[in-house]
Amino acid sequence: MNTKYQVINTYKSLSDWHGFRLRLFTEGILTGLTAGLVICLFRFGLQQAEELRSLIYLSLTGAEWYWHFGWFLLLLFLAWLLTLLIRFEPLAGGSGIPQVKGVLLGLVKLRWLSVLCTKLVGGIIAIGAGLSLGREGPSIQLGAVAAQGISRLLGRTRMEERYLLTSGASAGLAASFNAPLAGVIFALEELHRNFSVAVMLPAMAAAMTATIVSRALFGAEAVFIFPQLPALPLGYYGYVVLVAVVTGFCGVIFNKGLLTIPAFYALPCLQKPIIKICFPLFIAGMLGYVLPQVLGGGNQLINSLAAAPVSLQMLILLLVVKLLFTLLSYGCGVPGGFFLPMLVIGALCGSICSNILVSCQLIAPQYAADMVIMAMAALFAASVRAPITGTVLIMEMTASYEQLLPLAISSMVALIIAELCRSKPIYEELLQRSLLQKQPEPSLLEQRNIAEFAVCSGSAVENKLIRDIKWPADTLLVDIKRGEQRLIPAGTTRIRAGDFLYILTHNKNILFLQQLTGEKQTQK
Repeated sequence: MNTKYQVINTYKSLSDWHGFRLRLFTEGILTGLTAGLVICLFRFGLQQAEELRSLIYLSLTGAEWYWHFGWFLLLLFLAWLLTLLIRFEPLAGGSGIPQVKGVLLGLVKLRWLSVLCTKLVGGIIAIGAGLSLGREGPSIQLGAVAAQGISRLLGRTRMEERYLLTSGASAGLAASFNAPLAGVIFALEELHRNFSVAVMLPAMAAAMTATIVSRALFGAEAVFIFPQLPALPLGYYGYVVLVAVVTGFCGVIFNKGLLTIPAFYALPCLQKPIIKICFPLFIAGMLGYVLPQVLGGGNQLINSLAAAPVSLQMLILLLVVKLLFTLLSYGCGVPGGFFLPMLVIGALCGSICSNILVSCQLIAPQYAADMVIMAMAALFAASVRAPITGTVLIMEMTASYEQLLPLAISSMVALIIAELCRSKPIYEELLQRSLLQKQPEPSLLEQRNIAEFAVCSGSAVENKLIRDIKWPADTLLVDIKRGEQRLIPAGTTRIRAGDFLYILTHNKNILFLQQLTGEKQTQK
């Protein structure tokens, strides 16, 4: 569909706003159904791969040397296979969340079917082989590209496609973690960065539908099983703050490690793609003999922390190895994210803190598990800078709905620590670095679209007349939504906080316009 018809069809959608929102809701259900099935296939593949890996290590116990040698030959073959997959589709590498953010900004172009197939197969191989990577980032990208495929098959406009991409990402997280509310909030808070009805309706429809599909196939059990999570006494909230401060600093270190690990892989001995992937895979092969708990995403490790006490020395060892191995696994560039390993690192931080607090008789032993989940939310908030998502996500993943207040406190404290340390949101920083390494195609930057922008309180355009705002060149404000009102833009129209602006512009201007209409601190 060429630009002329894109703009005409977008105008029609803006004119029939009520019908457009209802259509988005229906398409959100279709997106959730499709994304849910794709994610369930991904989860099933990972489950089988991880069971096979456990069986292999069990079989290797006491086996002759040549069987061990054969296992490492298989890892070498898998490294070669992953190298081919990444060469075929580079945008399927890594977490996938920065790529989705780039598509929403109009700075990245995905071949949806190619990415879907490569991410699906590559993620199963990489995580199944033992790399410390999670399924959640890939699930978000898989959900987004599934939504993009639906949009392309239905011939939707690029503005409508952005809504569906957000919905697909929401469905991906919801189906992966069995957490529908967290899926919606993550899509709104981290990806789309506004809570308009046009975004929220399809995102909620997709997340709920994908969760139904996931629960029908995998059950409704929470991802993390904590048998006993008693409500924290008010007097323990000070310790929640203490744990959040410690974990917040750990989140800053984690982000710093993720951003500096490319320098390690830039060493001359690791520059060849196959060697770059072989290195962490062979480390995974060795860790499988001595410390298998750190392999894969790590949700079983979190469950084991809740089931039985672990010594302080062992917890510190697990934390250090899991942190370093996650950095090495993510840095090699294979399909797989750090979302779940990040939560595992947070849980280990919380376990260390609770172990010390119990040893010092500052908290009762039955509240140790509470500190673990507080630290998980805190590390997520410090790293991703999405405290609402972190709070709701951990609440849903642990089925601990009575812990809402302390989870929110730990998330906010960790966020403040990250702010004080000037640590940047990890997904935004990864996107910026990838764009510096590979500039977007000029034709993509010059592509014209109508995009939605939410006006935040305190933004550069709030309470200004349209004629007084310094708009980018070749930009046209075509519509304003104020509640249920539709305003026709004029030079004397005053922009207010809470307005939704629909602007025809080139893709290269979208990020600037987001900063112009967003909070002032985002413009630094």
